[in-house]
Amino acid sequence: MKEGFRQAMAWLHTWAGLIFGWLLFAIFLTGTLSYFNDEISHWMQPEVQAHPLDDARSLAAAQAYLQQQAPSAARWFITLPDSRDPGLSVMWQDKIDPGKRGNFIQKTLDPVTGQAVQARESMGGEFFYRFHFQLQMPHPWGRWLSTTAAMVMLVALITGIITHKKIFKDFFTFRPRKGQRSWLDGHNAVGVLVLPFHLMITYSSLVIFMSLVMPAPIAASYGNDTRAFFNDVFPATNNAPALGQPGRLLPLGPMYEQARTQWAGGHVGRLTINNPGDVNASVNVFRAGSDRVVHDFGSTVSFNGTTGELLRVSGEQSLPAAISGSFYGLHMGHFAGPVLRWLYFICGLAGTAMIGTGLVIWLGKRQLKHVKSGVMPFELRLVEVLNIASMSGLMIAIAAFFWANRLLPIGLSARSDWEVQTFFIAWGLSLLHAVLRRGRQGWVEQLSLGALLFVSIPLLNALTTSQHLGVSLARGDWAMAGFDLTCFASGVFLTWAAWKMQHRTAPQPKAVRAGSLTLEQEVN
Repeated sequence: MKEGFRQAMAWLHTWAGLIFGWLLFAIFLTGTLSYFNDEISHWMQPEVQAHPLDDARSLAAAQAYLQQQAPSAARWFITLPDSRDPGLSVMWQDKIDPGKRGNFIQKTLDPVTGQAVQARESMGGEFFYRFHFQLQMPHPWGRWLSTTAAMVMLVALITGIITHKKIFKDFFTFRPRKGQRSWLDGHNAVGVLVLPFHLMITYSSLVIFMSLVMPAPIAASYGNDTRAFFNDVFPATNNAPALGQPGRLLPLGPMYEQARTQWAGGHVGRLTINNPGDVNASVNVFRAGSDRVVHDFGSTVSFNGTTGELLRVSGEQSLPAAISGSFYGLHMGHFAGPVLRWLYFICGLAGTAMIGTGLVIWLGKRQLKHVKSGVMPFELRLVEVLNIASMSGLMIAIAAFFWANRLLPIGLSARSDWEVQTFFIAWGLSLLHAVLRRGRQGWVEQLSLGALLFVSIPLLNALTTSQHLGVSLARGDWAMAGFDLTCFASGVFLTWAAWKMQHRTAPQPKAVRAGSLTLEQEVN
C-alpha cells in the first residue's frame, strides 16, 4: 500500500507537471521579471530622468502643476518618485462626470522642474506583471486559468516531496554528463534549494485570489452581493462632498509630514485630493507598501484640505486582514530591498528552471525508447515543439518586446499595444519555427537568436537613446545600468546553453538500459 501510494503520487506529479508545465513556465518567468517591474518600466521610458529623492520638492512641484492644469478637477492623484521609479506621476479626474470610470488624464513630471515629461508610450514592466496572472485574456478567464495553474503547481510540489523520500540526499547528488540522470539531479537540486520559496509563492497566490478559489464562504455570508464583501475588506474613505464654494487648498507638505509622524516615519506612497478647488477639499495620504512585509490596503491619514485639520487615521488591521496582507506582501515582495529583491529574482529563476527541467526530463525519457527506430510518435513530437516554443521561444518574445520599445516610432499611435503585439508575434513565429525545425536544430537556432537579441540590447540602447551604460553608471542610475547588464548576462547564458545543446552527445540505445531511470522507477 505504501509503495502503491508513492507510485500514484509519482504519476500525479509527472502528468500534472506536463499538462500545465508550459503555462507554469510562462507564469513563473514573467512573475520573476515582475520583481523588477519598476526598473523595467524605467528602462522602457528613458526620457524620465532619475534625480536625488526629495519628497518635499516633488510634492510642491506636483501641486503647482495640478493647480495650473486642473484647478477644477474632481480629484487629484499624486504618486511620489522613489528609489526604483524616478517619475513623479500625477493624474486627475474631470469634474464633468466624476462618477464615470476611465475619465482620467495622467502625466509624468520631472520632480525637479515640475514640467511634464514627453515619455514614450509603453506598457513597461506592467505588461509582465499583468500577464503573470491575467495571461492577456479577458477578465476573469485569465485569472481563473492562472489560479488553476497555481493549484496544480501546489499539487506538483506536494507530490514531488512525497515521491522523493531521499529528497535532501538527492539535493547533494549531481552527476554531470550522464544524460537524463543529470537532468533529474538538476531538477531535484533546484527544487529542494528553494522549496520554501516555491511553497510560499504558490500558496500565497491562492490566498490573493481566494474569492475565486473559495467563493462558498463569501456566498454564505453575503449571498449574491459580492460588492458588500469587498467594501468590508477594503473600506473606502468617506470623503465630504463638494459644497460648490471656492476654497484655497493648503500646501500638501505639512500634511505629508504629519501623516509620516502618524506612521512613526513610514513612507508615503500616494496622495488623493478630493475637490481641490472647493472649500470642502479633503486630502487622503496613503502609506507605501514597501514599508513592511504585512501589506495594509487601507492605511490612510485624512485631512481637511483648506484648514489642514486631521480628520481621521485608519485603524489597525484585523487579524484576518493582517494574515491576508502578510501573504500578499510576501508574494509581491514590495518590502524587499535591493539584495532581497535579487534573492527573490534568483529563487524565481530557480522555480522556472525546475519547471523547464521537468518538461525536458519527461520528453527525454520517452525519446530514448525510440532511439533505435528513429521515428518519434506524434505526441512526443508535439511535446518537443511545445517545449522549444514555451522556453526558448518565450525568451525570444521577451527580447523582441524590449527591441520593439527602442525601434518603434515614438509618436506611433497605440505604441504600447504594438509592443505587446510584437511580443506575441515573435512568440508565434518561434512556435512555427519549432514545428519546421526538429529537435536539436530548433533548440540551437532559437537559443542562438535569443542570445543575440539579449546580448545586443545594451548596444541597441546606446544607439537609440542617450542613456547608455557610460551615462547611467556615471550618474548612479543603477536601474538603467542594471537592466543593460542583466540583459547582457542573459545573452551570455543563452549563448552557453546554445553551445551546450550543439555539442550534446546523442543518446545511445545501450544508455537507455544502463543509466536512465524514470521517476516512477526511482520511487521503488
